[in-house]
Amino acid sequence: MRRVKPLTVDVVLPCLDEAEALPWVLARIPAGWRAIVVDNGSTDGSPALAAGLGATVVHEPRRGFGAACHAGLRASTAEFVCFCDCDASLDPGLLPGLVDSVADGSADLVLGRRRPTERGAWPAHARAGNLALSWLLRRRTGLRLGDLGPLRAARRTALLGLDLSDRRSGYPLQMVVRAADAGWRVREVDVPYLPRAGRSKVTGTWKGTWQAVHDMRRVLDEPAAVGGEGR
Repeated sequence: MRRVKPLTVDVVLPCLDEAEALPWVLARIPAGWRAIVVDNGSTDGSPALAAGLGATVVHEPRRGFGAACHAGLRASTAEFVCFCDCDASLDPGLLPGLVDSVADGSADLVLGRRRPTERGAWPAHARAGNLALSWLLRRRTGLRLGDLGPLRAARRTALLGLDLSDRRSGYPLQMVVRAADAGWRVREVDVPYLPRAGRSKVTGTWKGTWQAVHDMRRVLDEPAAVGGEGR
């Protein structure tokens, strides 16, 4: 059936001291879409810069990647919600392809599978942690995913229905696990992964990577939860 109303899309951008990357990222938000920059305690002027570039700025005082992502989800009002890192490692201009797959009913959650464009774009420790979690995810849910990347798209009401509770690094994984438990169709599409601007706050070191893995292991140990509507 032909869609009559145009798509409405919000893009959630968790932000902690990303002034260097913000102009590049916000310039690539598709026309007509709303950028929601969720400031998580920046001290480099990121909130004012984002507002000056036309983004909606939400302040989330509770530190944590999941806290920032969920604050953006709760602030969204569009039919579709996308997530993207705010460090210029991923191009939000690629998001329409992900949203189209959700809008046409071929998927309920679409993830960007990161493909590094050059050596060093994806550090070895971060890639190793991601591979370990992908294997554990397969054991837990049966999903065969090559990545748990932060570039993703789904319907807003369905995401809210998953009742996501993690507010740390486990948030992206919990979204996938609960989507799988609820019977969602989860797809991956390849996306280029660029060297980030500035230093990673989560996976920039072995210690940060394994702390993130620890957070995500707790998610995998949760009992199966059913909730949300995929279609």
